[in-house]
Amino acid sequence: MTPGGEEMVIMSRAEFDRLAALASEAEEMADDIAVYDARKAAFAAQGRMVLPAEVSALILKGKGVLTAIRKWRGLTQVELAKAAGIEQPYLSALENKTRRGTDETLAALAKALDVPVDWITPAA
Repeated sequence: MTPGGEEMVIMSRAEFDRLAALASEAEEMADDIAVYDARKAAFAAQGRMVLPAEVSALILKGKGVLTAIRKWRGLTQVELAKAAGIEQPYLSALENKTRRGTDETLAALAKALDVPVDWITPAA
């Protein structure tokens, strides 16, 4: 206790340094979260939907967008191809980006996956 009655804590320099580093990391993380939240809000304000975290994680692991969304929906290539009215080898080629889908095919895939078509439309 200080002469004024305030409680004091005594700790080692190593413990103080560890706590200071943790506080710095927490502050940096809070800044990152604020930037993420602001960008997500701006994206939503444009009327666009954000990819689910599971899809983003698969993309970061190297999966293509179409493959990631299909896996997120729990579908095999055969199941998705059938639901979209296309052949499985064609779907495989689309997922591997060896072929580009027509607007009609992409719309059918988006409908079968229950996602906005711009999620699976390749950027120009």
